[in-house]
Amino acid sequence: MQLQVARIGKPHGIRGEVTVQVLTDAPEDRFVPGTELTVEPAAKGPLTVISARWNKDILLLGFEEITDRNGAEELRGVKLFIDTETVDEDDDEGWYEHELVGLKARVGDDVVGTVSGLRTLTVQDLLVVEDGRGEEILVPFVEAIVPEVNIEDGYVLLTPPEGLFELNKPEDKKDAAPADTKEAGQ
Repeated sequence: MQLQVARIGKPHGIRGEVTVQVLTDAPEDRFVPGTELTVEPAAKGPLTVISARWNKDILLLGFEEITDRNGAEELRGVKLFIDTETVDEDDDEGWYEHELVGLKARVGDDVVGTVSGLRTLTVQDLLVVEDGRGEEILVPFVEAIVPEVNIEDGYVLLTPPEGLFELNKPEDKKDAAPADTKEAGQ
């Protein structure tokens, strides 16, 4: 499966380097010189990394196929992908979104929904679970709440805190008593 790891921004300098918007948590592993990246649109690649360096908070990449600023300018907006099947993963605790989507969300033996996405945030990730009514529940993707991910058997086991699945209920379903009490007291 193809996983997007970056999007190319503007050129940097005159030797073909480009700035990139990094979309991976391990840029030091993804942009090693010699790495061949699949691109979208396909007509612009594939591209082979020859250099990767940081300029303040911006990653700069150089490609074997691009040697000048004009070539770098033509890459603006191009998406960079890796093939997840060929990547060696040392971390058995991580999952890609495409591996999680479609898994049944269980609390004990009860199925409470289906994983429909993963929101990657700076502090922690959130599993997006769609319940039987089509509502989304955001579940903190931490071991205390998601102690088991079983890709082979097709489920994630949840131990949610009380009220987690009630947090996303629409306002019109909540108790309207306070508004009625206010009118009666006037």
